[in-house]
Amino acid sequence: MELEIGEKVDLVIGRFTNVGISVLVNDELEGMLYKNEIFQRVREGQKITGFVKFIREDGKIDVSLQPIGFLNKIGENETFILDKLKSLDGGFIGFNDKSNPEDIKYHFRMSKKSFKSAIGGLYKAKLIVISEDGIQLVGENE
Repeated sequence: MELEIGEKVDLVIGRFTNVGISVLVNDELEGMLYKNEIFQRVREGQKITGFVKFIREDGKIDVSLQPIGFLNKIGENETFILDKLKSLDGGFIGFNDKSNPEDIKYHFRMSKKSFKSAIGGLYKAKLIVISEDGIQLVGENE
């Protein structure tokens, strides 16, 4: 089976290890999902969609639950944050680029780097305002 980096694949969550989770890729290849790239709860036996991150010389596949590449992630992350803001009364959330990485990971299912990139894009597009208290949807409670 020929896979390419960035390709969408089916994963079955396997054994949890000290570096991450072993997964079955497309029902036939071994893969690894690293701990620091998991931003949602998963359980053994769960079927989930992932993306090929790297193909190692030993034939094992490193995978991610997020699309590979800056351009793929930023659109999804921006949309996720916008939807979250729109769902909140007043369009405000108490997170910004100075927030704790673990809090960001828990609430937004993304790394702090991805979060900062997404809110930076939303700010440049004039969709949000960033303050010391958090981020605010433009046009909401200004």
